[in-house]
Amino acid sequence: MKTQEKAIAVFPRRLQQLRKERGWSQPELAKMIGTSGTIIGRYERGDMTPSIEVARKLAEVFQVTLDYLVSEHDLPEILKDQEMLDRWRNLGELSSEDKERILSVVDSFLRDAKTRKAYKSN
Repeated sequence: MKTQEKAIAVFPRRLQQLRKERGWSQPELAKMIGTSGTIIGRYERGDMTPSIEVARKLAEVFQVTLDYLVSEHDLPEILKDQEMLDRWRNLGELSSEDKERILSVVDSFLRDAKTRKAYKSN
């Protein structure tokens, strides 16, 4: 199966999963993106594939990336979180010196959290 075909096959399952996780009905989701519940049902069954613009709206509503909606691979949680991706994008725009400082602080917090977790499990 070609990559594009795999993405099309994954999309219905991901769409339904995200909608159900949030407890939304098809008509509720449809209203959020300006379509009908019937169309959402057709997307979820794989009877119809949304335009890139509609897929973008869905990603925004669910606060995930387009890649997450269509990727055949289970992505790390961080790649589903648009807010975290925006933070990384902002970090990438900083000077090397500022990036290094920020990542040093993040690394120390991560190290502390891992240490606390290790002590709790013992």
